[in-house]
Amino acid sequence: MSHADELEEYDAELELQLKREYNDVFPLFRYCVMTQEATYLCNSISRELVPDVPFPLFHLTMDDVWVWDKNRPTRIIPRVDVHTSQDLFVETLKTDGDLPDLVQGDGGAR
Repeated sequence: MSHADELEEYDAELELQLKREYNDVFPLFRYCVMTQEATYLCNSISRELVPDVPFPLFHLTMDDVWVWDKNRPTRIIPRVDVHTSQDLFVETLKTDGDLPDLVQGDGGAR
């Protein structure tokens, strides 16, 4: 097996592990946030349109975050701030009534 084949196999294994982890943690989160740069799962999000710039700029603040990135040693992050001028998609996965007691009351979309 060549080195290129070994690297390809390693990369495919990392991707499969990431997909399995995503399936495992998905039910724990309230929001799915997709930007052109990354996909995030989080339980709290604040969105703000930043005025007075020559192009639309969004500032997102997310708490209790899981980030889709196979190259990170840990994908769980307490807080993430993102600035983007690209398309932004926020999907509400659960409403207050759908959340377990552990998660309720920690905020939400603002």
